[in-house]
Amino acid sequence: MVTVDTARVQKRTLGVLFGTQVVGGVGVAIGIAVGALLLDDLTGGPSLSGLGSSASVIGGALLAIPIVRITNRDGRRGALSFAYAVGIVGAVAVVAATVTRSIPLAFVGMLAFGGGTAANLQARYAAVDLAEPEHRGRQLSLVVWAATLGSVSGPSLAPFADNALRDFGGPRYSGPFIASAVGFGVAAVMLWALLRPDPLVLARQHSGEPDGPRPGISAGLRVVRANPVARTGILAVALGHFVMVAVMAMTPIHIKQGLHDPDTVTTVVGIVLSVHIAGMYALSPLAGYAADRFGSRRVITAGIVGLLAACATAGTAGDNHVQLAIGLLLLGLGWSGTMVGGSSMLTGAVAGAERPAVQGLSDLTMGCAGAFAGAVSGFIVSGPGYPTLAALAALVILPVTVLVLHKPKPTGA
Repeated sequence: MVTVDTARVQKRTLGVLFGTQVVGGVGVAIGIAVGALLLDDLTGGPSLSGLGSSASVIGGALLAIPIVRITNRDGRRGALSFAYAVGIVGAVAVVAATVTRSIPLAFVGMLAFGGGTAANLQARYAAVDLAEPEHRGRQLSLVVWAATLGSVSGPSLAPFADNALRDFGGPRYSGPFIASAVGFGVAAVMLWALLRPDPLVLARQHSGEPDGPRPGISAGLRVVRANPVARTGILAVALGHFVMVAVMAMTPIHIKQGLHDPDTVTTVVGIVLSVHIAGMYALSPLAGYAADRFGSRRVITAGIVGLLAACATAGTAGDNHVQLAIGLLLLGLGWSGTMVGGSSMLTGAVAGAERPAVQGLSDLTMGCAGAFAGAVSGFIVSGPGYPTLAALAALVILPVTVLVLHKPKPTGA
């Protein structure tokens, strides 16, 4: 039974995380909206532009290793603030790359920019450190949903940020990354100043967990190997993310191939990606409620159906931007189902002392899957094309479909 004091801290924690997800979400979404376009401009083609998204994703994934270490030592507050600080460094480096026209610096900057994504994703686990088991899915999804306000507006704000800096003689695509740095900075300050007491530290105190060395990523891997429910949760999150990144990362390039005016491209990309991000986050509380009420497996299954429908819709859209937006909306909804359902399943499948390590492993796996998706997507679009990319992405989700549908449903999963 949760004490009154712990319940009050949990309410405050959710409020702080809600606020940081909004401003941090703006920073992440603005960068996502123009990252592929910036790399396409610097490199002269779409093949390497997908590697920019890949660099951002792998950067966020690799940060899971120090994030777990900091979390184990100091709790969530220091770890999340650190991740946003790395994202600020990355955004500044990307701006410098646009000024100097340096392709290597742009990739390094995008790698560090992944810190903002890592912080936004890890925040969902901070939301459930003090949550009662029967409310875990809803409270996790509430923090995921909070990113809607920032993430949906982010791509639409990208043209304004871009034009504002260009009015002062700045290079194209640099303004959005300056806005990202500001958003990450505000989120980091809010976390450092307001996330007190730390929810994970308090949860450890209430559970009587002893002080001392705590499991890292490698220990988390051993835990997952022996836990089929945790493996299913991790796979659902990772492969759902793979499909989402593969299709989403190349959508701006697909739009650009059918248009000629750069300003029109930026505007259309902003609208389509705003619709996509709305799908990712807006209905996540329903996914969380469904995970608590009906079980995580059913939510993951619904997410898989959404991803398959998205690939079919977007892959056949051609130059129909309305159909493309519908496809990207379904892509976001499907991702939300696999992300919320898989994260809830994973968290409920392991003991409290093991959670930071296993959660970090999940984000590392998810990031590697997304990085690979971003890396290959550019080459596929520059060769067979966007419809082929969507078809291949749909095939990737089949392994988790088999696991979710055919493994026996354990108690509480």
